[in-house]
Order: sequence, then C-alpha cells, then structure tokens
Amino acid sequence: MAYTLALPEVGETVTEGTIERWLKQPGEQVAKYEPIVEVNTDKVNVELPSPVSGTLREILAQDGETVAVGAPLCVIDEVAGEVPAEISPAPAKEEPAAAQAPAPKREPVAAGAGRDGSGNGAKQPHRATPRVRKLAEELGVNLEVLAGTGPGGRIVEEDVRAAVQGATAKAGVAVEEERAPVPPPTPVAAGADEEIVALTGIRKTIAQRMAASAFSAPHAWLATEADVTELVKLREAKKESFRERHGVDLTYLPFMAHAVAQTLLDHPYLNATWAEDKIVLKKRINLGIAVATERGLMVPVVRDADRLSVAGLARAMSDLGERARDSKLTLEDVQGGTFTLDNTGAFGAIISMPIINHGQSAIITLEAITKQPHVVGDNAIAVRSVVMLCLSFDHRVMDGHQAGYFLRDVKKRLEAAGQDTGID
Repeated sequence: MAYTLALPEVGETVTEGTIERWLKQPGEQVAKYEPIVEVNTDKVNVELPSPVSGTLREILAQDGETVAVGAPLCVIDEVAGEVPAEISPAPAKEEPAAAQAPAPKREPVAAGAGRDGSGNGAKQPHRATPRVRKLAEELGVNLEVLAGTGPGGRIVEEDVRAAVQGATAKAGVAVEEERAPVPPPTPVAAGADEEIVALTGIRKTIAQRMAASAFSAPHAWLATEADVTELVKLREAKKESFRERHGVDLTYLPFMAHAVAQTLLDHPYLNATWAEDKIVLKKRINLGIAVATERGLMVPVVRDADRLSVAGLARAMSDLGERARDSKLTLEDVQGGTFTLDNTGAFGAIISMPIINHGQSAIITLEAITKQPHVVGDNAIAVRSVVMLCLSFDHRVMDGHQAGYFLRDVKKRLEAAGQDTGID
C-alpha cells in the first residue's frame, strides 16, 4: 500500500510551511516515527516524523517550496498491514515527541499519482481564510482569478478590495477575466566580483512578514532619552549574587521587559491588533523578544510577562534565547505575541526605527547605554548613564499622544529604579 504524507496542522494560526530540507531521499527506508522532512513554519523549524514504516517512493514538495496545511509532501510504500500512526511535529534537532494531534487523513494513492492523488497533477484551490472568502462573496469578487499577494500566494483582504476598486477590474464589477501568467524572473548570474546567496526558508519568511507589516501598517515613530544612572548602579550591585541564585546573567533587558509589561497594563492600545473593521485589544501581555541567530531573526514569546518579576523575566528570556540559537524552539514558543521588545543596544546601536511585528500594533527598542554630560540639579553638569528608547507604532490603531504617553511611562519606570528596587 502507498501512503501519502501531508503537512499536518502545526498550530492554530499556521496555514502553510516551507520545505527546509528532506532528511530522507526516494528509495531509502524509513521507520515509523523517524524524522523524514524538516519544515519551516512561522519562523521555527520542525521535523515531521513518518507515520509508517516503509520505503520513501516519491517526494512531492521540493526544498524551498511553500505548501499549505493538508498538502501532500511525499508518498511512502508502507509495510503491509501496518496502521499509520498519529503524528505531531517535533522541534528541529530534537527527538520526535509523543503523538498529540493527528495528521490530516489521506487516502492511499497508486504509484505515479499526482499531488491530488488522481494522477493528473491538478492544482490546489486558491488559498484564502473564511473571512476573505466571505468578503469576496459580499463584494462579488471571483477568487479563482485573483493572484494572491500574501505569503505563499495566499489571497488577502487587500487583494479583494483592490479588485473592486479597479486594480484588476472595473469598479463594482466582479472579476471574471483570467490574469495573464506572470513570467518567471530571469535568472541572475553572478559577476566576477559577486556571489549569489540562495534564500533559506526562514529568510523568505522574515522577508514576507516584514514586507507585509511595512506596506500594510502606517508606521509612526517616537524616541525618548532615559537617565538610567541608578539602574546601572543597581545592576552592578546585584549581578554577582543574582548569578549565584538564579544561574543566569542579570542584564538590562529584563528590567526593560518588566517596565514595558507593567506599562502595557495602563495602555491597552499598545497591546492590540488592527482587524480592518475593528481594533482588538489583547487582555494577555505576551512579550515577544527579538533574538539574533545564525539562521536569522527569531521572536520567541514570554507569556503573561506582566505577572513575572525581573528575575522571572531574566530566566524566561535566557531560556528562550538559548533555545532560539540552538534551533530548539517549538511552535508554541513563537506564537501568540502581542508586543515586541528588541535589544538593539546589544549591537552598540544608539537609535533605531524598528518594523512592527506583523499582527501587532507596536514595537520598542532598548538602545545602548552610554555615558553623557547632563544638566542636573541647579544647572550643574554631571556625567550620567543614558539610553534611548525607540517606539514604532501602527497609526491606524492609535494616535501619537497614546504612543507618547506609553513611552513616557516606560521611561519613568526605568528612571525610578534604585537600590531598593525589588528584582525577585
């Protein structure tokens, strides 16, 4: 019997994945639960185990290809009489976990079958969420002739509205004409003094998400300077004992994370998302922490950050950072973020303008702490430790005064730190 392995549900918000690399090749034997392919989804790699023992006959989705959840990936000639196992993806470079969520059920296919199991290689239907399909029905737009601009060619609301407004048809008339096929890009050959670098799955994902955010959300930007002289003294006094008690370094980032999380409680529009016809205020504060890795930028999430102390945040961020760099994050680790914090100061930056994480309404950076002469007291000059705090926000969700008050209150919290500030 032949078994078609499909991309299973790997998270409630994940609709597609990119084939990072095949761990087995046609003709090779595979054992039940043995990792067979590495898939990149939502900026995290997962290894998909084989639900059956047998021989890998055919690969249906090639390296670098983006496929939808439920799409066939490969065909395996399974051992006769074996019952396929329920499978769930495991983090890349880790052993496959126990089964939790069943893979979408697929009918066995005969040798030489196409991707739809019929042997004719029929193409998959255009991908769109129920919300987009409903909008298209209301506006009289035929999704079958739309070319999606979302990740992996998915049709998004902007595509439907553009069709109505005349981007692909006359205003008020349903789109019925097939679009002319877009010719593939002309291959670019490297010159004598150039090098071509192939895009990895994670690089493509980052590019898609950053472009989606930059071109859909009207970014506005604010910056303020905070005097953190007393915070610097506090950290210097506590860092050795903190390391002995908690086993992690005490950096400035957990202090910033604590200030941000507590301030978000008073400024809900910074912890929100734009939903076209409404604004959704998030009740939980799940803080995304940008982590630079060799593979690319990761944003693991500290859940319910407002309930954690500085010490609790330091431990959580240290754990997530290490697992991000070791490619051991799970899908749960990178999903559900409501606000993002970026430690650009770690690279020596003193001011920056970050791009909002797509689906959120704001992002803040902690820049490098530097010593500068400042006017203090009665017009006296003193050397102080200062840092820039930079905030980008979605101007659809809030106005400048809301973002400004939030930034002001984060600054106040950082400047209020002193020797009596509790961190445990």
